[in-house]
Amino acid sequence: MPLSAESAPVTHLATEVATQPDDWARATTVAADHHAVLPQPGEHVAVIGCGTSLFMSRAISALREGAGHGRTDAWPASEVRDRDYDRYLVICRSGTTTEVVRAMRDIPAHIPRAVICSSPGTPVLELGDPILIGEVDEQSVVQTRFATTTLAILRAHLGHDLAPVIAQARAVLAEDPAVSLAEVRGAEQISFVGMGFAAAIADEAALKLRESCQSWTEAYLATEYRHGPISISAPGRAVWAFGPLEPNFADDVAVTGAHLEHRDIDPMADLMRVHQLCVLRSADLGLDPDHPRNLNRSVVLEP
Repeated sequence: MPLSAESAPVTHLATEVATQPDDWARATTVAADHHAVLPQPGEHVAVIGCGTSLFMSRAISALREGAGHGRTDAWPASEVRDRDYDRYLVICRSGTTTEVVRAMRDIPAHIPRAVICSSPGTPVLELGDPILIGEVDEQSVVQTRFATTTLAILRAHLGHDLAPVIAQARAVLAEDPAVSLAEVRGAEQISFVGMGFAAAIADEAALKLRESCQSWTEAYLATEYRHGPISISAPGRAVWAFGPLEPNFADDVAVTGAHLEHRDIDPMADLMRVHQLCVLRSADLGLDPDHPRNLNRSVVLEP
């Protein structure tokens, strides 16, 4: 029997999810304070991360390049390529991830690099211009507010007005997730889709549910969904679309019998609804979302 939202155990994850609108409200100030070390218009930039931080790297790369600010690549820290970049931007919550530390040490010394981190006194902060956002550090292994606040800072740096996004996020928190997420709470399988930066948000959404409650999730470009992934859709399963729907997408999902979850809100605010779903589903399954199996806060490898 699913637990009510009120009876679900209090977790670090639930607490950290709820601070996000306030965290994003500070993003414009942080972006302004660090304007000089963040990517400048016209620069060729590489953004580096692992796991969730890689998905945030992909999201901001899509937004920056799409806005005409300059060529922007997103790389996993273990696969960074040398393409004559003008600047590197590194995202690393823990500050200790081995692949990130190695990548930063391999960047030629003359190339500027900034690193966004929430953990003071860690190695990455000594290897680049530090942007420390310790106020959004997390006790849960599952990343939520650090990732979205990092994206909010970088969006503010691009000139995005975050006020509407913050308002949407506050509206999400005002809802009863047991009601608003009823159609997806018990779904056997969920496919997340999106286009542009929302495609990276879809990947992140799928990862959150795999981490927190071992759910069967997948993620695709919305335009690729009909090129194979649609075969997995069926009654009792769901498709969650971030951002504007592609033409005829809803009709194509309806034919499969799967539930289509879609809201006309910013994908970053919609991701918060996935975070709420993580809290609900982990409680339903008796899982501890703060300590997912086989996962640690940081991947530290042997030399």
